[in-house]
Amino acid sequence: MEGPSPRAKTVANKWLFLLLLGLAAAAGRFLQAHGQLDNLGFISIDCGLPESAAGYVDNATKLRFTSDAGFIDSGINYNMSAEYITPSMGRSWHNVRSFAAGARNCYTLQSLVAGLRYLIRATFMYGNYDGLNRPPVFDLHVSVNYWTTVNISDANTPEIYEIITAVLADSLQVCLVNTGSGTPFISGLNLRPFKNGLYPMANATQGLVLVARANFGPTDGVIVRFPDDPHDRIWMPMSRPTEWLEISTTKKVQNMEDADSFEAPSAVMQTAITPVKATSPIEFSWDAQPNVNDPSPGYICILHLSELQLLPSNALRQFYITLNAELWDPRGFTPQYLYKNAAYNTDPQHAFRHYNVSLNATANSTLPPILNALEVFSVLPTSGITTAASDVSAITAVSKNWMGDPCLPKNFVWKGLDCIYAVSRPASVTGLNLSSSGLSGNVSPSFASLKGLQYLDLSLNNLTGTIPDTISQLSSLTLLDLTGNNLSGTIPSGLLKRTQDGSLTLRYGNNPNLCSNGNSCQILHKKKHSMVAVYAIVPIVAVVVIVLLLVLLICMRINKGIISKNLTPRNRTTSVHTSLQVNNRRFTYNELVAVTSDFQRVIGQGGFGEVYNGFLEDGTQVAVKLRSEYSDQGVQEFLAEAQTLAKIHHKNLVSLIGYCKDMDYMALVYEYMSEGALHEHLRGGENNTRCLTWKERLRIALDSAQGLEYLHKGCNPPLIHRDVKTSNILLNAKLEAKIADFGLLKAFNSDRDTHVSTARVVGTRGYIAPEYEATLQLTNKSDVFSFGVVLLEIVTGQPHILNDPEPTGIVLWVRRRLVSGNIEGMVDPRMCGDHDINSVWKFTDTALKCISQTPEERPTMKEVVVLLKECRELEAARVNSAAGYYTAESGGNPNSNAI
Repeated sequence: MEGPSPRAKTVANKWLFLLLLGLAAAAGRFLQAHGQLDNLGFISIDCGLPESAAGYVDNATKLRFTSDAGFIDSGINYNMSAEYITPSMGRSWHNVRSFAAGARNCYTLQSLVAGLRYLIRATFMYGNYDGLNRPPVFDLHVSVNYWTTVNISDANTPEIYEIITAVLADSLQVCLVNTGSGTPFISGLNLRPFKNGLYPMANATQGLVLVARANFGPTDGVIVRFPDDPHDRIWMPMSRPTEWLEISTTKKVQNMEDADSFEAPSAVMQTAITPVKATSPIEFSWDAQPNVNDPSPGYICILHLSELQLLPSNALRQFYITLNAELWDPRGFTPQYLYKNAAYNTDPQHAFRHYNVSLNATANSTLPPILNALEVFSVLPTSGITTAASDVSAITAVSKNWMGDPCLPKNFVWKGLDCIYAVSRPASVTGLNLSSSGLSGNVSPSFASLKGLQYLDLSLNNLTGTIPDTISQLSSLTLLDLTGNNLSGTIPSGLLKRTQDGSLTLRYGNNPNLCSNGNSCQILHKKKHSMVAVYAIVPIVAVVVIVLLLVLLICMRINKGIISKNLTPRNRTTSVHTSLQVNNRRFTYNELVAVTSDFQRVIGQGGFGEVYNGFLEDGTQVAVKLRSEYSDQGVQEFLAEAQTLAKIHHKNLVSLIGYCKDMDYMALVYEYMSEGALHEHLRGGENNTRCLTWKERLRIALDSAQGLEYLHKGCNPPLIHRDVKTSNILLNAKLEAKIADFGLLKAFNSDRDTHVSTARVVGTRGYIAPEYEATLQLTNKSDVFSFGVVLLEIVTGQPHILNDPEPTGIVLWVRRRLVSGNIEGMVDPRMCGDHDINSVWKFTDTALKCISQTPEERPTMKEVVVLLKECRELEAARVNSAAGYYTAESGGNPNSNAI
């Protein structure tokens, strides 16, 4: 961080020093911990405190510390070297737990609430506990996601790391990862729940890693945290008397109608700073901290603001807020008297090496800017897919000291496991080698839950009891090794049948009490006469097949002559259409009159012309798109669509059945999509009174994305649709979605091109990517932008342009509602809340990624497909478990100047 202008002094190190020094000196007064969840939902762990030692209550906070013995099974307890212990040091710093063995060691925090956000704080003080005087460097993971790198600077300096993350299950793991730069250790681990609505930027796909949290103004050096902050955030005092003036009040600063997204404590908001020189701005800055896991980190900055002085009627405090010279709100910001206000960016800021925030008085302001408190977070992707929950439950039921997720990250797969990985679904266990693992007792029934298991080696253990028949239900299992145990009884018939048909290799030797009653383990043999029957039947079948093939060949020759005769007169026009004759029928205009009953029923309208319902001679229902004489799309667009559709085929693209180019009449004949266009279902209407469920919307979005992905990646050269919108996504009777209307399709000259230049902008207002409008240069990312708008329409049920009350794009409409974390306020109310909130968050986050201002920040359609499959799986998990997640509270702060 940098201090205020004009000198812009760097104080980041001072902030960190104050934070750590203050914690080291005041830990006895401020740290608090629980071993188990209490009525506050807190967990606070003194790592390294012996299991035999009783927990203790902090004198200042009256909160209890507990040993970490119930949260982890590995590691060794150590005491800090006596020379580093001071009388004022809190008790929790006196000991550590160290992990010399294992690449990954994990704490498991349980009894959590799925869907809730939590603050997790890990603390470290080396104190030369091992006598080596070599402070280590290692990584922290939360679940399967990288959190941060712990870099211990010296033996006497504590290090504090915080993250705010949404929890998707009832437990969470925090893992210390050995990177080869010293032995990982930990002093303390705390967990604090946040109620719904707080820190809305933390969701299922991203967490917030604390960079700084400052309380401006106080000169007494007091750290504010629990109980003054009921969420137990650590607010470090920040005061520079030579450059800032302190303003304070003893009156309570209140939340804004209980809709505050951050709830900064009143004790923090009661102090503030203004510049000594009234005409100077308040400025602070920080440098980006890229790393291997996140080379271009994004940042969220939250300014906490409140007016602490009752101003006379002729006084005004108003100021602009800029981030790297970008103005947050052109109207200026005026904090309310004794009410909490917040200004912050909802979209993480990327691509800068240096970030500077400035508060400058407006021309009308009579008073300088004011700042009460500040938080800065880096954004951490937390969308890593974990191992399938059923597999995790089954594996952890086996008595073995494993740590973290079984299959992920891939370089930490548990010893003895083989896993299979998919882009869009959880990893699953395919192989399990537990040979010589000291297992005893019965064979665990949990193995039956490993549906993808291909081999299971339980040899050379001390297993007793019978072989469970449930193992025979593992259809993928090809090898089962039970050699060298003390199993008894017989082999289940299901396993014997599997060995008989050759689908399973079963090894069970050296089990003295197994199969001790004669033939109970004998493999049944097929009767010999069965093969005689086979030998007799084979020649007969062969003769029949030969006869049928001869008949079929004769019929094909006859039909070929008839078809050729019928098509020849119709194909004697121009050579332009010869490429279409192979797979697509060519209609005359009179035939289309008959097909559509003289164009009787209109089922759609587009820029090309009207679309009519029709039936072919065999009863097949079709859609006939007839070009209007008033259409802006001419012969070239028609030929482009017809010729392209003759070549491309995908289940999520509307199929072309035929075409007509008869004199001036031009038409395309498509497969009939009985449920019409997507936008009709999203808006409702006379024919579409039923609301689409969230599951149906997810499927439609995924189908559409797969169609676009095919155009972008499955065609050579790649194709750009240029008119992606909800009216060009059609649904069949099964609500399967297909992309339609290819009149504006544009092809790359080759698959090596980066863009296509056009003479004019075409498409539909509200869907057109900003860079295409500005430069006339198309890329695949232009379609991605349009598809992002489609996704927002799907989740909100709103049109791409709303009257709110003035015409407003849906992108801006959604952003306004997400500012306060009010995602339920933007979700289509017709779904009645029947959806997984994390699925909605991820879906919306995917849409916002698609509509990023710069093409480079947008995902590819292949990546969008992956993200949408993850959204679908989150919803499926909710339906399967019949347990919904907590949802964000409605409402928002109408006076919050947030972007």
